[in-house]
Amino acid sequence: MRTYQDELKYLEKMTPNCWKIKKGFVENMKVDGCFYVNEHLEKLMFDELKHSIGNKGMGGFLPGMKQIANVASLPGIVGSSIGLPDCHAGYGFAIGNMAAFDMADPNSVVSPGGVGFDINCGVRLLRTNLHLTDVLPLQEQITQCMFDHIPVGVGSKGIIPMNAKNLEEALEMGMDWSLREGYAWAEDKEHCEEYGRMLQADPSKVSSRAKKRGLPQLGTLGAGNHYAEIQVVEEIYDQYAAKKMGIEFKDQVCVMIHSGSRGMGHQVATDALVAMEKAMKRDKINVNDRQLACAHINSVEGQDYLKGMAAAANYAWVNRTSMTFLTRQAMAKMFQTTPDDLDMHVIYDVSHNIAKVEEHFVDGKQKTLLVHRKGSTRAFPPHHPLIPVDYQLTGQPVLIGGTMGTCSYVLTGTEQGMVETFGTTCHGAGRALSRAKSRRNLDYNNVLQALDDKGISIRVASPKLVMEEAPESYKNVTDVVDTCHAAGISKKCLKLRPIGVIKG
Repeated sequence: MRTYQDELKYLEKMTPNCWKIKKGFVENMKVDGCFYVNEHLEKLMFDELKHSIGNKGMGGFLPGMKQIANVASLPGIVGSSIGLPDCHAGYGFAIGNMAAFDMADPNSVVSPGGVGFDINCGVRLLRTNLHLTDVLPLQEQITQCMFDHIPVGVGSKGIIPMNAKNLEEALEMGMDWSLREGYAWAEDKEHCEEYGRMLQADPSKVSSRAKKRGLPQLGTLGAGNHYAEIQVVEEIYDQYAAKKMGIEFKDQVCVMIHSGSRGMGHQVATDALVAMEKAMKRDKINVNDRQLACAHINSVEGQDYLKGMAAAANYAWVNRTSMTFLTRQAMAKMFQTTPDDLDMHVIYDVSHNIAKVEEHFVDGKQKTLLVHRKGSTRAFPPHHPLIPVDYQLTGQPVLIGGTMGTCSYVLTGTEQGMVETFGTTCHGAGRALSRAKSRRNLDYNNVLQALDDKGISIRVASPKLVMEEAPESYKNVTDVVDTCHAAGISKKCLKLRPIGVIKG
C-alpha cells in the first residue's frame, strides 16, 4: 500500500496551472495524465487524494486524480488523459475528464463512462433585447410564468405532443425534427454544436425500455443540477466577440437552459455497460476499474453504443429546443409581443457529455480520433471549419453554467486549447461536496433565503433537492473559468448573473 508521500512522487507541476500525472501512478498507463488547477482548486484535488489513502474510494468512487490515471491506461488513448479545473470523482471517468482514442488503432475503445449517464447534457443560451430595467418590475411574474410553461422535476411529463413514431423520428433527426414540426427557428440549428443532429444516430440501437422512459419526458427540464435561468450580462471581457453573439450592452437579459437526455440517455448508457462487460471478456480487454467498461470502437458493441448514444444526443437537442420554444412563448406572453420582436435568438448550444469523431494533430500528424468529453466542453478556435460562420473570427462560444444562484460565463475557444486539450475546456463549477454530504450539512430554508437575499427569484419543484445544488456544494465557477483563461485553453468573453431560477 503506497503512502500519500509515495503518490506525490508521480505528480509534477508543469506550469502554474497544470500538473502532470506520470506513468506508474496507477498500473498499465499508456500515456501520462494531466490536470488544470489554480491554487485553491489544487488543494481540493490533493485533499481528495490524501483522504482516499486507506479508504476504499470516495462514496464508491476513486479520487479524480486516480480516475484520470485509470483512463490513461485504456487501449488506444493518445496525447494525455486530461482533467479540467472542474474535475471531480465520477463513474469510471472523472467528471471533467476528456480523452481521445485513435480510430486507426484496432485496439482503441469507446467507454460509456467517458460520456456519462446523462448523454448530451448541455447548455443553451438565448439572448433578448431586454434590459434589466424592463424585467425587474415583473421579475417574480416572469419567473413564475417560465416555471408554469416548462415542466420540471423528477416525474415531470412533456407537453409537446409525442407518440412512438414522433420519438423515432426525433431520435434520428434531432433538431431537424423540431424545425419540421415548427418548434425551432432555422437559425437555431446554425448556432448549435453538430447543427443539433448527429448523423450516425440509429433509433433501432436504442432499447424499447429507453424509448419508454424517453417518450413522456421530452421537453422537460428534469431535476438535479438542471435549470432554466433568467440572467443579465454583468461583465463583457471581449467586446468584439460579445457583439458577434448579439450582446450589445451590460444588463442585457439572457436565458440559459441546462438539461440533457433525461431517463432515455441514462438507459442507453446502462444498456451499453451491460453489453460491454460481456464484450470485454470475449476480447480480453483489461481495465483498472470495472466502471471503465468499454468495447473496441469497431466491435458490434462499440458501434451499437455510438449509434444509440448519437440518438440520445439528438433527443437532448430536441429536448432543449422544446424548452426554448416554451421559453419564447412565456417571454412573449409576459411582454405581450412576439419572440422575434424580443430578438430571442440562440447564441449557442453546447454538449457537456458526448463522444465524437474529430480530426486533430497528434505529434505533428493529423489523426481521426474518437474524443470523449465528460463534464467538459468542445472549445474550437477561430477559423475552425466546424463552427458557424458568425463565430469564425472569434472562436466557438463555450457556455459555462454556474451553480444555483452564482454567475455563469461565456468563453471562446483558442488555438492553444486545440494543441493542449484537443479543443476542450471546462463545463461548470464541479462538485466539491457529495450530494449526501450536502443534504447532511445544509438546510434548504437557509439556501432559499440566501438566494432571496441576493435578489434572485426562485421556483423549485422539490425544495429539499435544493441542498444538493447549493453553491456551497460546488467549486467556485470563477476559479474554474479563470484557470482555463490563465492556461490559455479558452478565453473569457462574458459573465452573466441570475435573477430568476427555475429548478426541478
